Amino acid sequence: MEEDRVRFICKRTVVSTRSMEPGRLYRFSVLDHVMEPNHIRLVYYYRSSKTREPGEITKKLRESLAYALNCYPIVTGRLVKEIDGTEEKDDVNRQWKVKSNDAGMRMVEARATGSVEEWLRSVNREEELKLVHWEDMYHLHYYWSTFCVQVTEFESGGLAIGLSCSHLLADPVCAMMFIRAWADLTLSRSMMAPPLFHPLPPRRLANHKLISNNQLLSHYIKSCSLTASPSNVTEDHMVTVTFLFPDPLIRAGENEPRISTFEILAGLFWVCVSRAKGKRNELMDMSLCLDVRKLLRLDQGYFGNCMVYHKVPYSKPVKTKDKLLFHAVQEIENITKKLDYDTVMDLIEWLSSSNNGAISNGSDLVCTNLENMSHSRPMMFEEDLVLSHLSCYVKGPVAGGGQVIVLPSLPGNGPMSRVVMVSLPQREMVKVVEDELLLSFSPVVIMENTEQI
Repeated sequence: MEEDRVRFICKRTVVSTRSMEPGRLYRFSVLDHVMEPNHIRLVYYYRSSKTREPGEITKKLRESLAYALNCYPIVTGRLVKEIDGTEEKDDVNRQWKVKSNDAGMRMVEARATGSVEEWLRSVNREEELKLVHWEDMYHLHYYWSTFCVQVTEFESGGLAIGLSCSHLLADPVCAMMFIRAWADLTLSRSMMAPPLFHPLPPRRLANHKLISNNQLLSHYIKSCSLTASPSNVTEDHMVTVTFLFPDPLIRAGENEPRISTFEILAGLFWVCVSRAKGKRNELMDMSLCLDVRKLLRLDQGYFGNCMVYHKVPYSKPVKTKDKLLFHAVQEIENITKKLDYDTVMDLIEWLSSSNNGAISNGSDLVCTNLENMSHSRPMMFEEDLVLSHLSCYVKGPVAGGGQVIVLPSLPGNGPMSRVVMVSLPQREMVKVVEDELLLSFSPVVIMENTEQI
């Protein structure tokens, strides 16, 4: 039996340095509520050129985290179910809110053998998730921390910072902005992009009629009515492979200047995963997960869920496999270009007036666009700590269809280079990594589940 490379030192609660406004309630939006059962896990890897005493950098990060939490009362507070000023902790029919207090945020401290570089050469999905602590909600939810951070120091140099949070409170954009704010405060003692807490905007024009054939709304009406059922593919059977698509190779695959890098990569994996699932010259069901902050005229610092799931309609089989990728990209482009303010507001208003449950994408492949979370401004905690890799796991409305997450690559790889994390059942992943269409883009495998593929 292989020895565990991660050793847990302790678990603490980090509280803000400034007292929070006690008793204030933060209400969730309708986009928050539909994501309630899910959670997010991020792992940031940093190389280090400096030798430190064990625990030295962890102590500094713990102290700066306390200052960062001053701007995040929703993170340090606790969940309650409340109506008319009375807490209803046991009534499942009530909706969650966050009650502001000084309960703080969980922090786990750990050590790992070897260096960051050695770890990244040999880590698998199961082992990587040991770098990001997650706790399911306690029976007494008022004591449960909705956000957890784990700092893991590597004995031979380097650092991993893992963040997990409930999807009820935040989407991946929020989670990444939290890490950036914490890093800015640690490095420069100032938070360049503090979070903004406010409701989703109301519709600008009154008496608006619902858009006919609103495909976004239709997807939610169907998905929110689905009864969640256990997938025949559990997370234990999923494997994750991370690819780097360098800048020149993406440019070579771009036939139309209006088509984004995300649309090309989403189309590529839509075709490859469909083939792996046995489709011939046709495509499986797929949903896109897209950030709509810009469409709603919201600042990037808006804290809360602001990503929507949009089904990509698929018309008919394509006679030749050579045209399947072009057809897939075209279908995706049609969705991303037509998604607008009124389409999203129709969804928000329907969710506000409906007694709906969490969204479920069934057996769809889900492709998430995080390519705009640019690393153009270095995310640095210390001058000598250089970000070398980011992993993102979203346990969301995803069943056996699999998940594709498109991320920006690190500086130096070109402005259009992208990192793509793909999570699929093992037998399908084997077929995807050998697919001739995927190989024609010459991706570089930068992390894979080496024990199972």
